[in-house]
Amino acid sequence: MTVALGLTLGAILGLLIVSAFFSGSETALTAASRARMHALEDDGNPRAGLVNRLLDSRERLIGALLLGNNLVNIAASALTTSLFLSVFGEAGVAYATLVMTALVVVFAEVLPKTYAILNADRMALAVAPALEVLVALLAPVTAALQFLVRHTLRLFGSNIDDDAEVLSAHEEIRGAIELHHKEGGVVKGDRDMLGGVLDLRELDVSDIMVHRTKMVTIDADLPSADIIDQALQSSHTRLPLWKGEREEIVGILHARTLLQALRDSRGDVSKIDVMALATPPWFVPDTTTLKAQLAAFLKRKNHFSIVVDEYGEVMGLLTLEDIIEEIVGDITDETDVAATDAQPQPDGSLLVEGLVPVRDVNRLMDWDLPDEEATTVAGLVIHEAQTIPNPGQTFNFHGFRFEVLRRHRNRITRLRVVPLNEPAGKAETAHAPADKPAAKTGSKDS
Repeated sequence: MTVALGLTLGAILGLLIVSAFFSGSETALTAASRARMHALEDDGNPRAGLVNRLLDSRERLIGALLLGNNLVNIAASALTTSLFLSVFGEAGVAYATLVMTALVVVFAEVLPKTYAILNADRMALAVAPALEVLVALLAPVTAALQFLVRHTLRLFGSNIDDDAEVLSAHEEIRGAIELHHKEGGVVKGDRDMLGGVLDLRELDVSDIMVHRTKMVTIDADLPSADIIDQALQSSHTRLPLWKGEREEIVGILHARTLLQALRDSRGDVSKIDVMALATPPWFVPDTTTLKAQLAAFLKRKNHFSIVVDEYGEVMGLLTLEDIIEEIVGDITDETDVAATDAQPQPDGSLLVEGLVPVRDVNRLMDWDLPDEEATTVAGLVIHEAQTIPNPGQTFNFHGFRFEVLRRHRNRITRLRVVPLNEPAGKAETAHAPADKPAAKTGSKDS
């Protein structure tokens, strides 16, 4: 009897140890740094290679661990119940439940998982060989379980593909950046820069282009002297030329080419044919992603493009600098006019031009205004208000108050945005006296 009791207690203890191994291994593998594992594998660490292969088939790995963990827990509970029944009679069921719950929670779940979280990489490398054997042995069973789970979920309308991923690599990276920023490991500027790189594949050229109303262009029908004067007075090196209508772009004039022509003609502007100096415009669709457009800029070695819609109408222009600024922020030099498109105020509010993109406001003020339905601040107000407001009107939505300061025809040109203490509901309109005219603003264009 004593030998049988000892064997039973030893079996229960061994099963709890195995359960702790499964629980800790699951936590270690899921918490291990994929980047560090890949670096170690590149350095020739065979166990890191095992970890990466296990994580590549994450569903099989988790299925094997859960299956093994549940098997040993059930076996340990059954043995404990049998033992307590022989000692305490029918009351042994209750005693066995209490004892096993305490033992499993403390020693087979909390303790090993806490250790695994604190030593995820080291433990993942240690348990990888054993887990590889376990996954291989339980592969037929886990495959059958996966098949059963997927088809059961499909009965409830949830269709899960075999290769479906809940979180893409880009989203994982973005989440890691945001986490480190909140913890103080990544400063705001670095977070915005890294996020800008990830955003290139999600944004279209229409999201960051210089709108046609802010483009600096020159009438190609003007005398050469006037065109040269306008080009030299501009702070831009590339200037679109138009004929008939401003949207009819016929060429791009480069300041360097113009200066070379002036030198060759010894300053005689009458000898200069401006259209002969201009290069053909490069038109790109407004639906082109920034990632694709950046690749096209580098491939064509052309840094200037005209953005058109599906009907071929000019919508704006885009330069290589515009895309780079999405990553590193505004780039200014000695020829740039001080931008006042968005001016933070001491009281926490923001004076902003209507055509400023919502994304720029979010990056500047660290706000979270939605940019799915509208690209610009003015567009956001019009979308939410379902009308073109007049100066003096205010709207509360998304936790901010938007006050219209100026309007030109059908365009909102100036607003004040004030964060509210408590998020407001759908747009509430209030008529208030118009604010004093804001200072004249500069603009960023071609």
